[in-house]
Amino acid sequence: MATGPIQQPPTLPGGPRPPAARRPPGTPLGDLYPLTRALAVAPAEPHWRERVLGGLGPLRQGFAEHVRTTEGPAGLYAELLGQAPRLARGVRLLAREHAAITAALAALQQAAELPDAPVDDLLDRAGYLLRALARHRQRGADLLWEAYETDLGGET
Repeated sequence: MATGPIQQPPTLPGGPRPPAARRPPGTPLGDLYPLTRALAVAPAEPHWRERVLGGLGPLRQGFAEHVRTTEGPAGLYAELLGQAPRLARGVRLLAREHAAITAALAALQQAAELPDAPVDDLLDRAGYLLRALARHRQRGADLLWEAYETDLGGET
C-alpha cells in the first residue's frame, strides 16, 4: 500500500503540456518530427515546400551530431570495437550508411529548394530518407544489443 501525498501531474488535462509531451522523444539520429509533420500536410497547401525545408534543418543538425558522436577515435563505434571486435563489419556498415543518409538529406534539401521540382520527386526522396533512417536506427540498436547482450560463453 502506498502512503504519502498523491502527486498531481505538472499540468491539468487540456492545459499546456511540457515540450517533451507535445512530440515524440527525439532520436539519436535527429528530430524526425518536424519533417514528418511537414510531409503529412497536403503538398497543395501554401508554403508546403518551406515547411519541408524547415523540417529538414533539425533533422540534418541532429544527424550530423549523431555522426560526430559515433564515428572517430573517441566515438561510440570505437568503444564498441574495443569491447567487441567481432562487430567490425556491422560498424563499417553503419558508417557507410552515414554517408548515404547525409547524401539523401542533401539531395532532398536541394530538390525542395527548386520551386519547379515535382512534388512526387520530393515525396519519393523523403520516403527513401525516412526508410533509410529507420533501417539505420534498427541496425544500430541491433549492433548495440549484440555488443552488450550476446553471451558468447567461455567467460569465467
